[in-house]
Amino acid sequence: MSMPLSMEWCIITQGNEQRIESKENTFTLTLKGYQLFPLDEFLDIKRTAQAEQIGTAKITEITWTNQATTLTYELVSLYSVN
Repeated sequence: MSMPLSMEWCIITQGNEQRIESKENTFTLTLKGYQLFPLDEFLDIKRTAQAEQIGTAKITEITWTNQATTLTYELVSLYSVN
């Protein structure tokens, strides 16, 4: 049985990120399908695939469950508040 998997180098949020209140500058994001991201590396963050980069993040945790990928990441820098 095969498992579809894609390797990603940019976090595309579509505006669906959730702030973790107990940790400063830390967010979670759930994406459809199984996606693999590098841990503890600096990655670009975009709202959409065609949008400009809005910041830089470091992924600290990846969880795969029920055909979805959940990321926990720390926002390292933000280029704009919009």
